[in-house]
Amino acid sequence: MTDIESRIDTTRPHTARIWNYWTGGKDNYPVDREAGDRIRALHPGIGEYAKADRLFLGRAVRHLAGQEGVRQFLDIGTGLPSADNTHEVVQRVAPDARVVYVDNDPLVLAHARALLVGTPEGRTDYLDADLRDIDTILAAASKTLDLSQPVALMLLGVVIFIEDDEESYAIVRRLLDALAPGSHLVLSHTVTHPDMPDVDEAVAFWNEHGTPKLTQRTPAAVARYFDGLELLEPGVVSCSAWRPETPTADVAMYAGVGRK
Repeated sequence: MTDIESRIDTTRPHTARIWNYWTGGKDNYPVDREAGDRIRALHPGIGEYAKADRLFLGRAVRHLAGQEGVRQFLDIGTGLPSADNTHEVVQRVAPDARVVYVDNDPLVLAHARALLVGTPEGRTDYLDADLRDIDTILAAASKTLDLSQPVALMLLGVVIFIEDDEESYAIVRRLLDALAPGSHLVLSHTVTHPDMPDVDEAVAFWNEHGTPKLTQRTPAAVARYFDGLELLEPGVVSCSAWRPETPTADVAMYAGVGRK
């Protein structure tokens, strides 16, 4: 058994694997599917959040690579590979783009090394690190990315794992402070919203049975991550409402894109 395999716990449901299950992937275990089904019973629309977040990633990345000319992407909290990963979307627009993925989940790393292969013109790299390991992330990422040039910092569904509000804001700010002017923050976050009370129940179930635990924040609290940045239209909204090709229902996953 490899070191990575020894770190994979198949006895408890895991967020990345449930997310993979909800989006139609096969990199999950019975314990994940059971938990995913129980959460979906509490909140039938929750599987759509995963899909909406993935579609938001594609729209945001295409915009940054196309209209904004960004050629470097730092994707922290990568999640399990699926259709249209960041490097695939980016390098269809700009084959010479560079992407660095960061995750500390052993199953994600095992699959990333096999599946996340970029174009010959560009470059793709992977780091085994926790979001809190800022110095490690920046030092390793700088071997692939030129941090003196604009970088798109991707934080999709990852700061939800930082329970303390001030710590989570400080982490995002430290990462942004290390990036050049013209860099962008792309962030999504599960929210608590009075119009969606069943989401709170589903998250409470998850935090009792799954790992790692999630922290919900209000839409206003999510918007605070973009303080000091120039928010791109339409601002911080349901990720399904961020420049959609066709209108869809709001989900309790809010997102935005801001320019430094």
